[in-house]
Amino acid sequence: MNEAPKVDLPFYVKAPLVLLGLALLVFTLHIAGEILFPIFFAAIFAILLLPIEQWLRRHRVPELLAIGLTVLVGVVALAGLLYFIYLQAAQLASQLPLFKVKLLQAQQELVRWLDAHFGITNERLLGWLREGTSRGTALLGQTLTTVSGLLVVATLVPVYVFLLLLYRERLVTFLIQVFSGRRHDTGVEEVLHESKSTIQSYMVGLLIEGGIVAVLNVVGLLLLGIPYALLLGVLGALLNFIPYIGGLIAILLPVLMAFVAKDSYGYAIGVVVVYMVIQFIDNHILIPRIVAGKVQVNALAAIVGVLVGNAIGGVPGMFLALPGIAILKIVFDRIEPMKPWATLLGDEERPRPGKSARSR
Repeated sequence: MNEAPKVDLPFYVKAPLVLLGLALLVFTLHIAGEILFPIFFAAIFAILLLPIEQWLRRHRVPELLAIGLTVLVGVVALAGLLYFIYLQAAQLASQLPLFKVKLLQAQQELVRWLDAHFGITNERLLGWLREGTSRGTALLGQTLTTVSGLLVVATLVPVYVFLLLLYRERLVTFLIQVFSGRRHDTGVEEVLHESKSTIQSYMVGLLIEGGIVAVLNVVGLLLLGIPYALLLGVLGALLNFIPYIGGLIAILLPVLMAFVAKDSYGYAIGVVVVYMVIQFIDNHILIPRIVAGKVQVNALAAIVGVLVGNAIGGVPGMFLALPGIAILKIVFDRIEPMKPWATLLGDEERPRPGKSARSR
């Protein structure tokens, strides 16, 4: 039987088709994000917890019991972290009246300083402050809505994790048949295996890197005498999981605490210096040695992906951006027409056209 001739479409036809496909994907994720994002998180957690379930099965634990114990381990670990943050945040909330007084004093000092040095009148500055307050209130309402939504999602994710572990062989068979039309296909199996290994190694590396950053944050804040150093250090490490952007946001919380809790503004400057040193260590030592080797995605693709993830699904989308781009790169590397996109997303050193790798 003769094979059908391959149709090589010109670039001006292929480019709009690719852009149309990306637009439909982004639109679908935006519309169905509330349904899909919990499943994506559950898939990542299931892959991360899979070695525990496999270890239990090797020790002859029944399948359902092994999966249940694996999910229980993950739930207990996550619940312990959330409970710690809740206790620390409750103590912080008890100090809010004092913080409001300090912020009011700092606001008055800032008004006087700007009026004396730049001639900015109180009325103009107060108008800016009111506008900022209204935006902050709207942001707070959006944050509370997001938190309440996450609480609902937190009850669904363990169920999804359990079911994904239980039906993983059926899901793998389904994906192989969908993408190849056969029950077994080494190419599709290789993509799935490499995607699983990449997510596992990436998440483990991310947890190790986050733990080290949390310790550095807490030690630095304790040396400066900043209140609630443990809470701020851990929150800073969690925010650092958002590539490139989270580290900048993480600095604002301890700077605000130092600004409010200390009489001298030198402490706030000290916090900035300490966090810049930690970010330097993280970006130049920890990430290249622990995380970057697991996900070969360049900085431009990561930043754009994080911004797109934020536009699609807010904070959950930002967390899922880098693993999603890594999986897309693995798939693109296996499809000949999509290899230019893999090159665009990747961070590997590739020889330039007309030059061998040895001549570089």
